[in-house]
Amino acid sequence: MTDIFAKCCCGSGTICIYCLRFTIISIAMITGALIAWKPKKAIEIQIAFYRLINWEIKPVSMELEIRNTRIMGASVIVAGILALVYIYLL
Repeated sequence: MTDIFAKCCCGSGTICIYCLRFTIISIAMITGALIAWKPKKAIEIQIAFYRLINWEIKPVSMELEIRNTRIMGASVIVAGILALVYIYLL
């Protein structure tokens, strides 16, 4: 298997598009992992944010919301893996 950074062409203070894509995908995958790992905390952060902008939200069923949030986090991880494969093969 070849080096994942073999396509990097950063230099002289600039960031290449490959490294930019890799960074964005990495951040998305880390965020997805955190959401899948701690879904209740993610929901609490969302509720707190909406209170700041004078909105009140609350799930009808917290158990379903936690399950759906965990699935969403896992989906972001899978999408990140697919995006990594795509930029690697591009």
